[in-house]
Amino acid sequence: QVRLVESGGDLVQPGGSLRLSCLGSGIIISNYVMGWYRQAPGKQRELVVRFTSTGRTKETDSVQGRFTISKDNAKNMVYLQMDSLKPEDTAVYFCNAEFAAGSLRYTYWGQGTQVTVSS
Repeated sequence: QVRLVESGGDLVQPGGSLRLSCLGSGIIISNYVMGWYRQAPGKQRELVVRFTSTGRTKETDSVQGRFTISKDNAKNMVYLQMDSLKPEDTAVYFCNAEFAAGSLRYTYWGQGTQVTVSS
């Protein structure tokens, strides 16, 4: 059974930092394209930042220069370092794993972790 478990969400003041973690089980994350998405109340889920198939990263404009994705293949974990947080970063953050090869497509999601940026 594949599971992605996020942790690290919290209440933080504007300008603060958080690091989210995503632990994969039943999955080898190095075989997948990993990413982070978020969903704010009343809004659609959106890409935050993800790795590309070539190992580079792609992020949404609003987090450029503030958020960084990284991974530790040995620990089967993916991280999201969030700096200079803003109230508009408030959302549930989801870890995502995607695999595509030929006609095979697999997508997995974690249950999400709440990030609230407020003074």
